[in-house]
Amino acid sequence: MGRRIILAASDGSMGGAGAVLLTIAAGLRELGTEPLVVAPAEPGDVVRAARERGLEAEAIEGRAGAEYARSLRRWRGEHREGVLWCHGLLAATATAGLPGRIVHVHRVPSGPLRTVARLARLRALATVVPSEFLGQYFRNARVLEPWAAELEVVRVPRGKGPVRVGFVGRPSEATGIHLLADALVSLNRLAPYRFWLRIAGAPRFVDARERAIVEGRLAALKGSVQRVGRMPADEFLGTIDLLVCPSTVPEGFGLAVAEAMSARVPVVVSDAGALPDVVGPDYPWVARAGDSRHLADVIAEATRSLPASDVVDRAHARWKERYAPERGIARLRELLDSLGLLEVAPTGDR
Repeated sequence: MGRRIILAASDGSMGGAGAVLLTIAAGLRELGTEPLVVAPAEPGDVVRAARERGLEAEAIEGRAGAEYARSLRRWRGEHREGVLWCHGLLAATATAGLPGRIVHVHRVPSGPLRTVARLARLRALATVVPSEFLGQYFRNARVLEPWAAELEVVRVPRGKGPVRVGFVGRPSEATGIHLLADALVSLNRLAPYRFWLRIAGAPRFVDARERAIVEGRLAALKGSVQRVGRMPADEFLGTIDLLVCPSTVPEGFGLAVAEAMSARVPVVVSDAGALPDVVGPDYPWVARAGDSRHLADVIAEATRSLPASDVVDRAHARWKERYAPERGIARLRELLDSLGLLEVAPTGDR
């Protein structure tokens, strides 16, 4: 049996980082370690999802933020057994300087967060990032690309009737949903109600100013917006013709993109961060980040190609080669082996 590994979330809600954490926890269990998931009690989405997957999980008192950070550091002081795998800067900063930690960074740190990231890595066993792109921001970072299970979706006749454009994630300026709304408004001027936008996600942690901006842009789409909230990926992908990921800030990876590739759903991405690397070289539908006109042109081009069988087949082959579970777990094994975490060894940092 391998060592105890504790995966600490920075956020209790089930966003992309939470999904990656749970995927890694399941991989650790498969490799013979003893994973324990710890996350904020409020919101308790990560803890709840971990338990639903049969993983051991513990809720730490306090909401995400300073209260949770204090509670997590106190909890770690009382539970020293095993390695602490910190997912995100909040968990890593809260436990900065403590021994026996892995720091997992999901986003490019900007402004003051660059200093925070340096402090968060003090005495860490390793810094893990999800892409080569993000690795360039951290010296000696270890790349562990996420993986996604193959999603079986109900096949729909794409390219007939209104085009159902999907968006997954937090509706914010960073994720570019306001630019997607602008692009679809311009396309609908040429053919009213030709494009419909389906949104899977909630504006949690989006401030009032930003919400007002996003809502104003979405309002211009009038009746052609559908909000489905949080929805299982396979169900959501089965209801759209095209997934669009129009991020305006550099993305560390693009889990929703990998999931769509596994399900043979066409994708349009921006050139923000690692997104073009996920879809691979020569992918035809990459828009300039922050440019709604170019995004509209790329969406129109992708729509004309529907059902785009050749593109989605190549994307599925890339998913199988890079992001299928067996590939990801092999990478996880290599990382654990290099850190000596698959060997029977005394646990704890006394």
